[in-house]
Amino acid sequence: MIKLSKKGVFLASNNEIIAEEHFTGEIKKEEAKKGTIAWSILSSHNTSGNMDKLKIKFDSLASHDITFVGIVQTAKASGYGTYPAAVCADQLP
Repeated sequence: MIKLSKKGVFLASNNEIIAEEHFTGEIKKEEAKKGTIAWSILSSHNTSGNMDKLKIKFDSLASHDITFVGIVQTAKASGYGTYPAAVCADQLP
């Protein structure tokens, strides 16, 4: 079940959700961000070296946009073998 929270929460012991106002631990909010999945993805793809001014570079691209997928399929059928970004989508042959 998904529960919408208007304020921040902490995940303790991988299964306990604690509202920000009830959290008594010594973790600082800025340090806690570094333990998130989002931080891990952004920091591993950041080429600027500064997490306050991100320059993101990804090695592949997935799209739910059927029009975009159609364009890539047409390009592939026309004989193009390379693309500026790799496409990973279940609609491709």
